[in-house]
This record gives sequence, C-alpha cells and structure tokens, in this order.
Amino acid sequence: MANNWTDVSALDDVPDEDVMGVQTAGKDLALYSVDGQVYVTDNLCTHGNARLCDGFLDGFEIECPLHQGKFDIRNGHPMCEPVTEAVRTYPVKIEDGRVFVDLG
Repeated sequence: MANNWTDVSALDDVPDEDVMGVQTAGKDLALYSVDGQVYVTDNLCTHGNARLCDGFLDGFEIECPLHQGKFDIRNGHPMCEPVTEAVRTYPVKIEDGRVFVDLG
C-alpha cells in the first residue's frame, strides 16, 4: 500500500502539551504535541459524538469531553470506561517545519 502523506499543519501551530483539531482530505483529525513529539488520531470519540480536540490532554492520554473516557494517543487504545473501542491513529512525519500525516 502506497503512503498517502498529507500536509496538515505547520509544526509551530501545534500547541505544546496540548491538542488541536484540523480538517483535511475529508477527515477530522486531532493533533497532539507531547515531549516534542507529534501524534495524530481521529478527532471523534469512538464512544460518543464528541471531538477529542475539545478534551483534556494529560501526558499521553486524551480525555473525551463528553463522558470522560480516555485514549492513549500513541496507539489509540482505550484507557478507561466507558470507551472500549480504540481510536484510529496515523503515522506522522515532520519535514521543513510541516506536519505530514499518512492517511493510508
């Protein structure tokens, strides 16, 4: 399968130790910056109709603003109830100060 790298943001626009939402190529994505590393997941919680970019980032865990379920942003795994289904994660690369995501 060929890589589908898409330019989604300037690296400087991704807030340190926080989350932001972007829409690109028909996808709603959440971008996180933790310890200088950028991570990307789908922006919609798998449990309820809530955007993760409106949630609270604590280390590598994003807390959904609707029912307080948490996901590990590194692999998308659910960390606590009520979420039981993983959120999709995406490969990320940084080139020339831009964040690229492999949308697959």
